Amino acid sequence: MTVSQTAFTRLIPAAALLMRGAVLPAATLAILLFMVVPLPTLLLDAGFIFNIALSLGVLMIALSAQRALDFSSFPTVLLFATLLRLALNVASTRVVLVSGHEGPDAAGHVIESFGSFLIGGEWLVGLLVFFILMVINLIVVTKGAGRVSEVAARFTLDALPGKQMAIDADLNAGLIGPEEARERRADVATEAEFHGAMDGASKFVKGDAVAGVLILAINIIGGILVGTMGHGLSLSDAAATYVQLAVGDALVAQVPALLLSIAAAAVVTRVSSAQDLPGQLGSQFGKAAAWLPVAVILALLGVLPGMPHLILLTAAAVTGALAWKLHKGAAARTTAALPIAPVADPSRIDWADVSDTANISLDIGYGLVTLVDEGRGAPLMARITGLRRQLSRDLGFVLPLARVRDDLTLAPNSYRLALAGVTVGEGEVWPADLLALDAGDVDVPMVGRAGRDPAFGLPAIWLRPDQRADAVAAGYTVVDAPTVIATHIGQLVRRHAADLFGIDDARALIDRLKIASPHLVDALVPQPLSLATFTGILRALLGESVSIRDSRRIGEALAEIAEPGVPVPALVEALRRRIAPLIVEDIGVPSLPLAVVTLAPELESLIGDSLRVAGGADHPLEPQLAQRIIAAIGDVSPAVSANHGRHALVTTPAGRPTLARLLRPHFPDLAVLSFLEVPDDRQVDVVAVIGGASPVAPDPLLIGEPQISVMDKDDRA
Repeated sequence: MTVSQTAFTRLIPAAALLMRGAVLPAATLAILLFMVVPLPTLLLDAGFIFNIALSLGVLMIALSAQRALDFSSFPTVLLFATLLRLALNVASTRVVLVSGHEGPDAAGHVIESFGSFLIGGEWLVGLLVFFILMVINLIVVTKGAGRVSEVAARFTLDALPGKQMAIDADLNAGLIGPEEARERRADVATEAEFHGAMDGASKFVKGDAVAGVLILAINIIGGILVGTMGHGLSLSDAAATYVQLAVGDALVAQVPALLLSIAAAAVVTRVSSAQDLPGQLGSQFGKAAAWLPVAVILALLGVLPGMPHLILLTAAAVTGALAWKLHKGAAARTTAALPIAPVADPSRIDWADVSDTANISLDIGYGLVTLVDEGRGAPLMARITGLRRQLSRDLGFVLPLARVRDDLTLAPNSYRLALAGVTVGEGEVWPADLLALDAGDVDVPMVGRAGRDPAFGLPAIWLRPDQRADAVAAGYTVVDAPTVIATHIGQLVRRHAADLFGIDDARALIDRLKIASPHLVDALVPQPLSLATFTGILRALLGESVSIRDSRRIGEALAEIAEPGVPVPALVEALRRRIAPLIVEDIGVPSLPLAVVTLAPELESLIGDSLRVAGGADHPLEPQLAQRIIAAIGDVSPAVSANHGRHALVTTPAGRPTLARLLRPHFPDLAVLSFLEVPDDRQVDVVAVIGGASPVAPDPLLIGEPQISVMDKDDRA
């Protein structure tokens, strides 16, 4: 292809875009020209036909819209259609007054046809028909549509804050994502603007009807004066000629005006539905139970004396046949919708019989089936879906679908969660009751069924739904059964996220990263890191509750430190130092100092000696020392969590991996950091020291009983 051909092909889309953008300004200019420039009758006929076609098209679009916002441009379309009709009226008035004395065809064939064929040449009949159409348009259709638009605009504006709050609530609960929230906010704003515009656009139709009456009067009076005084016609001849032309012109304009009024009324009275208006009416009127009584009543009226028996009995037969046909059609659809269960071959064994492909599996007792019943809203499924979306956003990869099934081997109100085929948690809830948790602010304990929160193991009580207000007033935190299960699932999924992340997920993450940073992926996978090694690194991060959502930053850090042959644990430790701000960001509140627990120098030295002696062993610490470290952390961590929230244990870079593996099964929410992983710009608050000198017994920590020294900021100062 030559350069000139290439330039020509590039100019075609630009020219098309320019032409499309010039259509509306050109049409507006043409409407203004119609009002001031004399038009030939051929062009005037074409304008009337286009006006009728435009009105029919607008009516069809309005009837096929599923909701009012599907035709959001209707107020503007109504404005320009009204202007076009008035411009044609002005042009036709000029032609009628100037050339009306030449005969009925002087103003074009369209006006002549409406003046002769539709009203049979009787101008008085035409006047009456015009006034009837105007009354229908102005008083019935336009006034009703205007009232509906006014009420809809008022209610929409009043409901706007509530709709915005509902969107924010769904977004915070994880039921929708940010993109969907922005789309819903835009729809709410557009809906308010649309109903406000429709409230004003209805005045266009009303003003158009008034203008039609005035134009008709001007054509009749002006035509008679022009015919008698300017062209020497008799009063009767001038009246017959000009009144017929004026009535034909008025009817040509009134018919499209009535079509647009019907379209406006159909749009503003439309209720949002998944179907268009014909489909909605068909589904609602297509019920045999509604037409059968109609057939019976018509038949009874048909046998009464003095009634038109033939017409009524025929109508009864037609409606009865319609009811029978609708009944047969509904029965056929019900039969077709029933699934046909295949006949199982008892000798055949399939992979589905020996494997479970669901990585997240929730088994529930039969007493909890109501929580997943679609007929009752399936509240548990909605919570799990929102939780899955929120966890996927927090962890940085798409969690697999959760399968929920009933298990008769479980207790009625029990459930069991399995991740990657391994049971990780169980619990018991009462679906019809509420769980009340004592957060420490309860003044008067309430009486209920004793229980325990499955997620955190805290003592709680189960209350009836009518006790919610009393429990909240007493200081309890009250949640329903679906929330209890969803919270427990979220906690377990966060702790075992590494078990849900596989090679396919790593491949999907790389493919997504390649769209934004293709050169980064080329420098990372498959060299110097294989896909398996890359997966192992990310799983190690997830295993210590480190989010991988910032995949670009993680990839750039790996590209700098990765070398072939380096083991995964060494790469993970080097990577953690590079992405330390990402790790620390999820610990505590970023605007507050980082609450940390440290080890006394004596204990750090003891752990270092054990690492040097054990070499590369998986468990280098002596069992007795390991158990006492676990016990010491267990004594300190609850008090620190209660006073400072989530905190971290900070130790040496060499001892961090060992302590992390040791403490992870016992304290899954405790972050273990090295000194090199604490950012320089993050304030640190040492809230406890494990080991060292105790305020009570100043002996150092030996292999025997560990000493715990908890110091606050004032003591250290």
